[in-house]
Amino acid sequence: MTYTERLENVSVLGAAGKMGSGILLLTAIEMADLSLKPENKDRLFVLNAVDISHKALGELMQFLKTQVRKIAEKKTVQLRKIYQEREDLIENEEIIDQYIFDVLNIVRPVTVLEATYESTLIFEAIIENPALKVKILTQIDRNNKKSPWFFTNTSSIPIHQLDESAELGGRIIGYHFYNPPAVQKLVELIQAKNTLPEIVEFANALAKNLRKKIVPSNDFAGFIGNGHFMRDALYGISEVQRLVNEMSFVEAVYTVNRISQDFLIRPMGIFQLIDYVGLDVCQYIMSVMNPHVQDEDLHSDLLDSFIKMGVKGGQYADGSQKDGFLKYEKGRPVGIYDADKKSYIPITEFQANIDEKLGPLPKSALSWKAIIGSSEKEEQLKVIFTELKTMKTVGSELAIRYGIRSKQIAEKLVSDNVAKTGEDVNTVLLTGFYHAYGPINAYFD
Repeated sequence: MTYTERLENVSVLGAAGKMGSGILLLTAIEMADLSLKPENKDRLFVLNAVDISHKALGELMQFLKTQVRKIAEKKTVQLRKIYQEREDLIENEEIIDQYIFDVLNIVRPVTVLEATYESTLIFEAIIENPALKVKILTQIDRNNKKSPWFFTNTSSIPIHQLDESAELGGRIIGYHFYNPPAVQKLVELIQAKNTLPEIVEFANALAKNLRKKIVPSNDFAGFIGNGHFMRDALYGISEVQRLVNEMSFVEAVYTVNRISQDFLIRPMGIFQLIDYVGLDVCQYIMSVMNPHVQDEDLHSDLLDSFIKMGVKGGQYADGSQKDGFLKYEKGRPVGIYDADKKSYIPITEFQANIDEKLGPLPKSALSWKAIIGSSEKEEQLKVIFTELKTMKTVGSELAIRYGIRSKQIAEKLVSDNVAKTGEDVNTVLLTGFYHAYGPINAYFD
């Protein structure tokens, strides 16, 4: 089966979700572009958008329409060439409208799993629940006579576990997009020991056409991205628990969040990142990973207690941030949750006092936003962190400890054979998490 034939009938499971909608958008564009090639004019392309809610699917179609319009507006020159035989399409707006129609015409929003029984390629982006994934993959495979290939977007579950439990015979691969899939360039590619080589070949070809950067990860729970993030988060939490001997809980959370953002020059602090992903999601990912590690306990009592109180973070349907460890207004942290008082304490009540205790940033310091796009980034980072190591302030010492721990986590991913190389770990953190530098570096030595 050729690349084009494999993409003639595709299904996306969990299509109306945060990840599924992005995967669906990317796939719809790729399939539509294939359908518009002259040699494919007699082929029927079908993309099943599978989810459990009719309402969510209706919203998904509106999302697709809006996003496809944005994409079409950016490639009107290319579209003019595609539609050059259409004498009825003259104005750019006419061409854009036609392209939107052609893309959406491929998509079939459905709530029944039976729609997948004719697909040769299935993207799975449902909830991170091994038992549910196995149940659904098994049902599809037993009723689909075309021996479909399964691309799972799991961020933590070992691929061989899904393969063996669903008896897929190697017709599955980990294809972990980062959020949001339509924007993020990174895809972690995870082969199980029995994954068919032709699936790997197709996966790489698809990534190239989607303009994604592939980083291979070995088939170990959590892979590279969550392998680092979950341990990084647990370190941040442990630092808070250590610091509560010197300050209040909310002050400790503020301290560690600021250290991990401003002093380490990251796009957001570690507690903001936990909130962004969701406390309950982080808890669940750790629970999936934990049985597969021997020398550490990937679990947090603090996460458990906050979740029990209903403090979960995550995002609303429009992408705005829900309150978690931190309270947000217009996307910016303004408070920190006090478990004893069951309320958020405004950051302004203690910020000045803690900032004074931490001490200043290096005089050479730049913001993440200023660093990330700089052509002189490497030299600037070297100057900043060299100065940081000479300061001997509370803030500098906490930051250096954090940077060293981040490097240790990354190096262990390589020594444990989760990542093939240190460069792969750095690429995941640079590309998938938008860090300004990789965790394996000489800045904190």
